[in-house]
Amino acid sequence: MALVLVLWVLSLLTIMAGSFALSMRRESAIVGGIKNNAQASAVAKSGIAMAEMMLLNPDITKGWRADGNIYEINANNAKIRLRLSSEAGKIDVNKADEALLKSLMTSAPVDEEQQLKLVGAILDWRDADDLVHLDGAEKQEYQDAGLKYQPRNKPFESIEELQLVLGMNKSLFLWIEPLVTVYSGQPQVDVKVATKDVLQVIPGLDKTLVDAYILARLQSTINNLPAPPFPASLGMNTPIGQSNPIGQNPTGQNNAFTIVSEAFMADGSRALISAVIKKSGNTQATPSPFEVLKWQNATANRASLFTDAMSNLLVKQYAEPELNN
Repeated sequence: MALVLVLWVLSLLTIMAGSFALSMRRESAIVGGIKNNAQASAVAKSGIAMAEMMLLNPDITKGWRADGNIYEINANNAKIRLRLSSEAGKIDVNKADEALLKSLMTSAPVDEEQQLKLVGAILDWRDADDLVHLDGAEKQEYQDAGLKYQPRNKPFESIEELQLVLGMNKSLFLWIEPLVTVYSGQPQVDVKVATKDVLQVIPGLDKTLVDAYILARLQSTINNLPAPPFPASLGMNTPIGQSNPIGQNPTGQNNAFTIVSEAFMADGSRALISAVIKKSGNTQATPSPFEVLKWQNATANRASLFTDAMSNLLVKQYAEPELNN
């Protein structure tokens, strides 16, 4: 009996020791993962700072352009890819006229009836009155839909506010999010910095030549040349009485930018950060040259910058010390 008791005790101790060792290995893996993710996040944050520095460089051969192309930095233990987009190259949902909003929604993955309703609902959300646009929605329509809120009757404060508009769903919002802004402040889209996706939804553009213009713009960056002018062959077919939905900022930039920074570490860990920044004027009250308007860590719907499709937009690659020069 004593021998059996000893064997049972030894078996119990063995099980306890194995369980403890397994718990330690799991906790070590968790701690290691947290450490690796923290390192990747710190590297991604440094990418945002690098992009801000390069945006301030007046030299076209060294400064970075905010037109949706991608830059890559190779460090000792990480790669960083950065995509810069000017908010002037997007459709401002507070300033765009009805024609431009209709053109945007015409390309949306919803049926034609829903497209018209969304345009009217967006216009009713941002205007100051309670008059219902054609196919629009004011307070009564939201009540009829069983919603406990109503249109703000003020401009959109953020893109995320679009999710509250009657008829908007998650999949449609994810489609529209990279195409629109609330930071441009202009009724027109600056085509010199607009991405291909935005150019494809602008009415009147010759879409067969958009690809050629995007390629020419990409090559100009690779070859350290000024951005090409928007060709007349891509021109507009704007009906009389409608405003022209395109414009060109002489500098090709504006004061607000979206920067997406993704770090890919040697150990396989990743981190992706998206930030919207605005030039602050570097006053005594705001000594930093940029003000952060929005900061967001990676979300499930955010596409990686290390895909093959994104590699086609890669225009510059740097070793880390090169940026110091």
